Amino acid sequence: MPARGFNHLSVGSRNMEESVRFYERLFGMERLPTYNFGFKTQYLRCGDLQLHIFELDDQVPMYQHFAIDVDDFHAVYDEARALDVLDNKTFRNSVNELPDGSVQMYLRDPGGNLVEVDWPDVTTLDRTRIPHLKNLGDFAEQRGEALEASLYYDRPQMRGGAKAD
Repeated sequence: MPARGFNHLSVGSRNMEESVRFYERLFGMERLPTYNFGFKTQYLRCGDLQLHIFELDDQVPMYQHFAIDVDDFHAVYDEARALDVLDNKTFRNSVNELPDGSVQMYLRDPGGNLVEVDWPDVTTLDRTRIPHLKNLGDFAEQRGEALEASLYYDRPQMRGGAKAD
């Protein structure tokens, strides 16, 4: 039986209230009614999906992450800088322009989870407002299949300069 889509994503937290406020402040997520599992849990609305936060003694993986599309990349970048949560260690740089013109920004939430913020078209951004923005090719050579890849492969209408099928 094929999967129909994602229902929710769960991440760990060392401090529930701090993590919930982070997602509310940076991404405008809203608290939802939450089941009682016998430990601190909070569900948040993220568009049509949910993010579940658990406060548990759990090891947070270094590279495991989830990605979010946003309506205003500059606003999220500015807020992430203000909160000092940009991650420039895990993937060598905190904000990368990819070969297809899309952009990735990496940050860490208060629980230590890696969050990727994606934007489909670098040409719609003001580079002077994003001093951390660097080309991925500066860190790793891009050739062959890497030049055909896209975060928006299944949504070409969102890619810069791409034509919808």
